[in-house]
Amino acid sequence: MNYHVVYEKKALKSFSKLDKGQQKMILAWIEKNLVNTENPKIHGKALKGNLKEYWRYRVGNYRLLADIDDQQIKIIILNVGHRKDIYT
Repeated sequence: MNYHVVYEKKALKSFSKLDKGQQKMILAWIEKNLVNTENPKIHGKALKGNLKEYWRYRVGNYRLLADIDDQQIKIIILNVGHRKDIYT
């Protein structure tokens, strides 16, 4: 079964603040690697500590924080941002 991608409001707000070139790069990466994928975990890395239930995806210097819902077969993008700011 293939996963579909949904976005939280916070992710959309953060995404809208990015440069148009960065937005295009991130959307292209999501389309290529996450939309309709059978295993979203191969492209990401499980986080540790207080964020251990989430996954991160690396897109250049930007990161996507996501929750993978295996029951509903969806990837929930929680936040998008530069690698130095995303975890705070």
